[in-house]
Amino acid sequence: MLDNLNWWEIGGLLLLALLIFGDRLPTVISDGLRMVRNLRKMASSATSDLSRELGTDIQLEDLHPKAFIRKHLLSEEDEQAIRKPLQGVYDNLRADVTGVHDDLKDVANAADLRSGSRPSTATGNAPAPAPRVSYDDAT
Repeated sequence: MLDNLNWWEIGGLLLLALLIFGDRLPTVISDGLRMVRNLRKMASSATSDLSRELGTDIQLEDLHPKAFIRKHLLSEEDEQAIRKPLQGVYDNLRADVTGVHDDLKDVANAADLRSGSRPSTATGNAPAPAPRVSYDDAT
């Protein structure tokens, strides 16, 4: 949550908190920490109650609908049957994207070679022009 704050901003927030709460700042901090502790305790007790009522070991992450269906309603065979057609499409797409990525790297390397060290045309060592590829040729 505070990952994008630098030290000056944190110091400014602490100074602002000191100006707002004054002498009561330590008690406000301890009350806030006590509230967070109580919320965590309530969440863990609710999870254990739900787990006891359902008769299975359930975690808070398991309450997400997709995870719940995957864990409690689908068997391993059902999940594999659902994944199998999609895995082929994913593999084909990944191979195509990898090919395009490699082609783009080759073009970038060729462009770097052409612009980085151009021999003079007076000696007759001009680089060969790159082949032109249109979208119609690719299909």
